Amino acid sequence: MDCSFEKITDEALVSACLHGDRHAYGQLICRYRDGVVNVVYRMCGDESRAEEAAQEAFIRAWQKLGSYKAEYSFRSWLYRIAVNQALDELRREKPTMDIDSEMAENTLVSEYPLPEVALIHKEQAERVHKAVLCLPEGSRAVVVLREYEGLAYQEIASALNIPLGTVMSRLSAARAQLRKQLIEAVAEPEVL
Repeated sequence: MDCSFEKITDEALVSACLHGDRHAYGQLICRYRDGVVNVVYRMCGDESRAEEAAQEAFIRAWQKLGSYKAEYSFRSWLYRIAVNQALDELRREKPTMDIDSEMAENTLVSEYPLPEVALIHKEQAERVHKAVLCLPEGSRAVVVLREYEGLAYQEIASALNIPLGTVMSRLSAARAQLRKQLIEAVAEPEVL
């Protein structure tokens, strides 16, 4: 798909979509596909489920496009749909904790020329991802949107339809829980 319309605003693309331009929606998909897949993957922990849930999120977004309000960030609105789709997916079945090394850390091999260093970083990324999957759903969503997608606190509040204070408290509690889990994981001796 050609993503050559990067200078066109999301709002202009949404407006074009609402006037029947399906190509404009393709541009929005092109613009946000990786982010949506990443959000759903970080929530679910399984690459194939993430792909399916991301597709479903884009279908839902298309169906609800008329309810989008231009005063809000399209990205936040879309991520809200993606998080809800991930939560629906999680309710259907338990996460499999299938850690795909490429999804867990996209650039490890190129960043770390020594195989030992790359392996250590890969193991750390897998440990963190498993710990994130153990967080309660609401905390996991906040962590994924903040730490993996880089959304601002206000964008997260908008995406999840929760107060800003709730975002901050969930993020703080989640970081504390992750810190505790990771310290415990490192302290446990590995069984060979």
